[in-house]
Amino acid sequence: QVQLVESGGGLVQPGGSLRLSCVASGFRFTSTAMNWVRQAPGKGLEWVSGIGSSGTRTSYADSVKGRFTISRDNAKNTLYLQMNSLKSEDTAVYYCTKNGGGRGQGTQVTVSS
Repeated sequence: QVQLVESGGGLVQPGGSLRLSCVASGFRFTSTAMNWVRQAPGKGLEWVSGIGSSGTRTSYADSVKGRFTISRDNAKNTLYLQMNSLKSEDTAVYYCTKNGGGRGQGTQVTVSS
């Protein structure tokens, strides 16, 4: 079955950086577009970034453009999200998702001084 396991979250000060990872299994990762979404406390899911199956096409929400970078390593079945210049409004649970359905358990990112 589809498994998506996120890691890398934590507590970071404003302006800091984190790198999230998502290890995928149970489907053909190398031919599947992937996304990161997030859910802030008391809010709905927000799409953050997406990447095509080969990694050459990426897209970002305006709120993270220029600060976050999505990437993937198809040899390791792993999706990444490099987050720089973090702001308090980036505080959320971050999930990786696959096109066609499927979401991990999430990893908490808290940006606070």
